[in-house]
Amino acid sequence: MRSSTKDNLFIGLALVIMGVLFYSSSQPYEEQSVTPLLNQLLAKEPLKNLLSGIHFTYASGEVSIDALGYSEFIEFFIRKAAHFGTYFLLGLFWFLGLKNKMTSISLAAFISWLLATGYAALDEFHQGITPNRTPLLQDVTLDSVGALTAIGLALLFFVFHKNKKRTKKNYR
Repeated sequence: MRSSTKDNLFIGLALVIMGVLFYSSSQPYEEQSVTPLLNQLLAKEPLKNLLSGIHFTYASGEVSIDALGYSEFIEFFIRKAAHFGTYFLLGLFWFLGLKNKMTSISLAAFISWLLATGYAALDEFHQGITPNRTPLLQDVTLDSVGALTAIGLALLFFVFHKNKKRTKKNYR
């Protein structure tokens, strides 16, 4: 596959993720909640003793089994992992799509991070106008860190891969 075709494919994947995020943010919390399923799957509350010691504040609310209940506590981590993971992919796809289209790989990394973080902020704004959804600055931060992690790992890969090629060339 040609490089420009691959670049465009990655940009297309980034746009698909943005579409999925927009659709997801359009749904009220009740339509997305997996708590009823978790209540069934985790009825015996496995690991409750181990997890009961975990408590912290997130967006001015306490996160603990005591404050949320067992299933809602587990759902909190699932939702935050989804935030991180989705924006990890969004940042990665933007970077992979833009790295050959920019004047430098550093510029591609920065623009990719800006696109992902900017969309995270817009997505939280969108949640603010969706019934029963709450926009959170903490979620924008989590999304931004997810994107930055992917872009950072990709940069490390490309730098390592480039140095490895250079080292092989010098030994020939």
